[in-house]
Amino acid sequence: MTVPRLSFDIDDPTAEDVGPLIEQLGGYLTRLYPSGTIEPATVDELRQDNVTFVTARVDGEPVACGACVDAGPYVEIKHMYVLPACRGLGLGKQLLDALEHQVRTQGGRLVRLETGTAQTEALELYEHAGYRRCAPFGDHRAHAMSVCMEKPLQ
Repeated sequence: MTVPRLSFDIDDPTAEDVGPLIEQLGGYLTRLYPSGTIEPATVDELRQDNVTFVTARVDGEPVACGACVDAGPYVEIKHMYVLPACRGLGLGKQLLDALEHQVRTQGGRLVRLETGTAQTEALELYEHAGYRRCAPFGDHRAHAMSVCMEKPLQ
């Protein structure tokens, strides 16, 4: 019996095998927020010089992703997604840890993120990981379905 191998690596968001994962996130958010109030980052945004895109793979197959966007005084975590078949296994927490590690490696000390009120599992994950609600930041604006959070890193 072979034990599945999980890895977290910096990846190219335009990689052929990563595209379907990004598309699934877009569809997921569209179903949760049909009014378009919450939108995923575009692939072009994920390819910017200040973005580090991380993919979680099991035996080489992408199962989760997320991005770190260096905004100067803080780093924003965006585009975090775990395939539905892989949820409930702790992969979201491991991915968040991998993204925070990436932030620390690059010298970041404050992490911020924005998520939506319909993503109760994500809100729970972030709260358990030490994130606290904060005022809107960057391009984010106050909206009833939007939740901004931050966490200082040590």
